[in-house]
Amino acid sequence: VQLVESGGGSVQAGGSLRLSCRANGYTFCMGWFRQAPGKEREGVAIVDNDGRTNTSTSVKGRFTISKDNAKNTLYLQMNSTKPQDTAVYSCASLVVIGSSCIYESINEGQGNQVTVAS
Repeated sequence: VQLVESGGGSVQAGGSLRLSCRANGYTFCMGWFRQAPGKEREGVAIVDNDGRTNTSTSVKGRFTISKDNAKNTLYLQMNSTKPQDTAVYSCASLVVIGSSCIYESINEGQGNQVTVAS
């Protein structure tokens, strides 16, 4: 499966951005990772085809992950952004264990820079 991302860019703190990621095939689990300079890669959010989601505590209540199964497209709506959200964001198709998605990527998109200015 190939993943193509769009969206991202720069925003003032408190503003909103939406990231999109289109897959060219079926994926049960998809998610978003991010990596800021000098920091470890972080799993941000997960969604499966049944709409079940899991969001990291660092973005809970501010970011929303969703998936349009008909379009094989993943979204990350980023609201109330903070400077610490600045990172390269990558979408991924994820490993499934049983019926649970885990933060282990199978395929990844190209990554998009998100910069939140204070």
